[in-house]
Amino acid sequence: MIDGNHIFSGLKVLDLASFIAGPAATTILADFGADVVKVEPPGTGDPYRFFSATPPNPVSNFNYAWQLTNRNKRSIALDLKSGGAKEVLLRLVRWADVVVVNFPPRVKASLGVTYEALAPLNPRLIYADVTGYGSEGPEADTPGFDVTAFWARTGLMQVTHDAGSPPTLPIPGIGDHATATTLYAAIVTALYARASSGKGSHVSTSLIANGIWAAGTWVEGGLNGGHFFPQHNRKSPPNALLNPYQTSDNRWILLVAAQRKDWPGFAKAIGMPQLIDDPRFSDEHGLAANAVFPVSTPETD
Repeated sequence: MIDGNHIFSGLKVLDLASFIAGPAATTILADFGADVVKVEPPGTGDPYRFFSATPPNPVSNFNYAWQLTNRNKRSIALDLKSGGAKEVLLRLVRWADVVVVNFPPRVKASLGVTYEALAPLNPRLIYADVTGYGSEGPEADTPGFDVTAFWARTGLMQVTHDAGSPPTLPIPGIGDHATATTLYAAIVTALYARASSGKGSHVSTSLIANGIWAAGTWVEGGLNGGHFFPQHNRKSPPNALLNPYQTSDNRWILLVAAQRKDWPGFAKAIGMPQLIDDPRFSDEHGLAANAVFPVSTPETD
């Protein structure tokens, strides 16, 4: 992609991050032409190199996960804990437009790769970091993965299973890739600001912040006094028009017929065209009111 014909051709990126969220953000930049240099520890390199051989991920002889998250990059082995690596690191920082890190604050300080340490070396530097639980507070130095910080701690794990069934694992990387997109957006925003100011800046995000954003409807509903229905039960759902159903041939479909404009097509598809003109479903308000199953609530128990 580094051929001069893409939107970020000429942009130089130093990727000091590991695993998924940070490196995936630089991969998006690389896809648009940026020259990305990934720094890995000597020996085994980024632990994510072994992801494709670790259950419950699909086990393959082809390192698909690494290619997914680190394609179009150059790579260098550098022991950031070694004093001899410091000069190489400083040269790379002076070269870069963007630096991406994912170390907890305590580790960033010990390695000398904080924003405060690197920004004076390059006034135009965009410093982007991603953490598990934010850069401040009692859990700032707690390591975070998407299944912990994004999935479990935000409540997504609690609300995404049916009543009576246990919580489960998500697809690996689901929170990392969402967070990577947020970090990418933050970097692009900072580059836009630099275009007019000439100055670099520090942008940041976290797995838990993106998990809360993903669960934002529930969070905002709770903060605004919304009434929550009991844990979802597909056989008596809060909304029969927004619900999974099992077919007679043992497949599953997810019905989404929440808008009035969908109603005629749905009524015909289920062989009940008389419902098209049924006054109970004549407008959005009626459709919403009559799609609800009668369920018990704390107020009526």
